[in-house]
Amino acid sequence: MKYIFEVHIRDGYRAEDYADAWLRASQLIQQAPGARGTELHRKIGDPNTLIAIAHWDSKASRDAMEAQPNPEIKEIIRHGAACCEIRLIGEFEEPEWVVMPPNAES
Repeated sequence: MKYIFEVHIRDGYRAEDYADAWLRASQLIQQAPGARGTELHRKIGDPNTLIAIAHWDSKASRDAMEAQPNPEIKEIIRHGAACCEIRLIGEFEEPEWVVMPPNAES
């Protein structure tokens, strides 16, 4: 499953400020059972808008991690929140099937 949210960087801060916190928190989160990686992308034409994607084996895996919060992760997120506003886009299951054009990379 994918957990996707949008990050808007506040005036006076840079995306790199948030990215630093993102990397530190992600390194710890990736130790949780079922964590499968994270991505952080900048919006084309708007360097102060980011999209964050966390990959998990299942919603249950992510919920289990959230049910037992790590104080170090909470502190990193609390500190990083000063530079941005975060809006949850949603939780998405992996597609049951994918249709790719011929010769497309998978």
